[in-house]
Amino acid sequence: MELTDLKVFLRIADEGNITRAAEQLGYVQSNVTARVKKLENELGVPLFNRHSNGVTLTEKGRMFRDYACTILNLSEEAVRAVQETPYPSGSLTIGVVDTVHCGHFIKSLSDYQTMYPEVTLSLLTGSSSELIAQVLNYQLDGAFVTGNIPPKLVADYVEEDEVKLLTKSKEQPFPDLAVTKWAVAPAGCPFRSILERWLLSEGIPLTNMIEVSSLETQLGIVQSGLAATLLPTSVLSGEFADMGSFSIPEAFRHTSTSLIRRNDRFRNKAFSAFAELVKVNFDKTEGL
Repeated sequence: MELTDLKVFLRIADEGNITRAAEQLGYVQSNVTARVKKLENELGVPLFNRHSNGVTLTEKGRMFRDYACTILNLSEEAVRAVQETPYPSGSLTIGVVDTVHCGHFIKSLSDYQTMYPEVTLSLLTGSSSELIAQVLNYQLDGAFVTGNIPPKLVADYVEEDEVKLLTKSKEQPFPDLAVTKWAVAPAGCPFRSILERWLLSEGIPLTNMIEVSSLETQLGIVQSGLAATLLPTSVLSGEFADMGSFSIPEAFRHTSTSLIRRNDRFRNKAFSAFAELVKVNFDKTEGL
């Protein structure tokens, strides 16, 4: 079994078509077909269902895909580990949840680019569940996420925050939960989950809501007075600093934002320097 065979297998799995996979890989179709058959013969099982519109993975093929991804990523990690320069360089791709937008995070990015110009830094946004999946699938070097993290991940930095009920202004009284309309992120957001559990403990289902995918839109809706929301206090900055905020029951009040990575992934100098800079800047802010 060769690494090239695994690359061919994964490209076919992604494309669902041998011809397209061959074109993208720059191989003749017969070569790609031969490699797949060789791989299937070695494993003793069919990896693809063939049909008129292309191919789909068999049950064993789906299982093998996970292992193939891991093997290829580990081989790339090994190359990076032995070829790493004495100073941070190369590329670094970090995922970020919307709620991580505060000043010390922006300062970390600015300082990092100034201190390590040889690193190409890319940022991708998404929900915590999306970013966790991308880290697990080796698509991200690391990510800032909120809430709990799976066993295969490790946190290089954790910042504690308080979740509060946010309203239009500080002059408003604590709202009546039974009739309040809520601005929430799509299902899977940890703060929506906290809100659902809190309301359920009060005997109130979360049905009166406006679902939005952007944090800025969510805060804008609250600021306009159309709805209330539940978010960490770190979002109350800039134009949203004067919004009303109310403490919620202790059982639902605390959350954390973590800089995560796979626990089996090589921690290169580019990531190590980034994690250290984040820790320094975040800790400085907490001490103010």
